[in-house]
Amino acid sequence: MGKRDDLIAKYAEDLSTKCGVTPDMALLTKVTIGCGPAIYDADASTVAGSSVSELETVKEKFLIKKLGLADGPELMAAIETAIETYGKSERHKYRAVVYYLLVKHFGKEAVYG
Repeated sequence: MGKRDDLIAKYAEDLSTKCGVTPDMALLTKVTIGCGPAIYDADASTVAGSSVSELETVKEKFLIKKLGLADGPELMAAIETAIETYGKSERHKYRAVVYYLLVKHFGKEAVYG
């Protein structure tokens, strides 16, 4: 297994144990690949759930730009829900896991089809 496969396995473990979600491995793989080289960078691979600017970036760059959603209060509410699901006290919230939760929340799996 390559490094990316190891990370995908780690993300699947987080989804199962920390989020209580049975991951769709094909979708998780596509979301992880969509994150690009950020998954290999210690800082970029995680989402700082308490940073307003970080959450704004997730909203602007992922929800609006990547998933094509219209801006509105429901976007930030969905991000907050994803952070809650992952666990506010969880130090390392992996970007691919948060993005996966958001894709499922909005039913935007087709973006990765």
